[in-house]
Amino acid sequence: MFQLRKIASFDEPELAPYRSMRRPTEHAKQGIFVAEGDKVVQRLLQDQRFGIVSVVLPPDRVEEFTPLFAARKEDFEVFVAERSFLNELVGFHLYQGVLAIGKIPAPPALATVIANSPRPLLLCAADGLTNSENVGALVRNCAAFGTHAVLIGETCASPWLRRAVRSSMGTVFQLPVVETTSLATTLRELRASGVHIVAADAHVDGHTLTQGKFTGDCCLVMGSEGTGIRPEILEVCDEAVAIPMPPTVDSLNVTSATSVFLYEANRQRGLM
Repeated sequence: MFQLRKIASFDEPELAPYRSMRRPTEHAKQGIFVAEGDKVVQRLLQDQRFGIVSVVLPPDRVEEFTPLFAARKEDFEVFVAERSFLNELVGFHLYQGVLAIGKIPAPPALATVIANSPRPLLLCAADGLTNSENVGALVRNCAAFGTHAVLIGETCASPWLRRAVRSSMGTVFQLPVVETTSLATTLRELRASGVHIVAADAHVDGHTLTQGKFTGDCCLVMGSEGTGIRPEILEVCDEAVAIPMPPTVDSLNVTSATSVFLYEANRQRGLM
């Protein structure tokens, strides 16, 4: 059951997660994340698999969100305050004025994800993506193109950072996201089980995207825009392919490149 509560002071202890939004390590230690914006908060509230800690929003949005609050099973507080107050509370301008604190779910086991996924598998792994917005957008692209799971390497930003969750538009709630402690080890295990590992490498010569093998169980590996995929990760991959581009263009943004690669994977599978 939800309880409406007007915010009386910035110092209320229940508001601490909103005051510390610029200190994400504190949220990680508490096992919580921030959902920001109408669609992201709506999708969080609609998914009963994710626990809700609290919500903040302005008075003119309460009626709109009440049916979603009422459908939840757990007890949580809905803090209500004017936008100017909320902007001051979080320390930046809130365009839509709606925020929620959710509980980070227990990480899914990759073996379980694979066992519960249809064949052929389509996985996507990220290496060295330190920009949280790129991580979130990559997750969104993966959801759009039917990827069964996303593997986030140890050199990547967390998919549960506020900007990552926002950039994913809430698709991080829908798609299994596995954070690995060693991406190289995880890829070796996948390869040993028969999964074909394909590296997206802008610097490979003569082996272009359409020559990549995506029809069977496969995992696409995307790397940092600046340095690309780490050498130790490339060594694990079965093949490296590139999007053909003119010499005047070095590479695409990683999220744009991911869309191109996943479209080709779906085309080869007869889904596009």
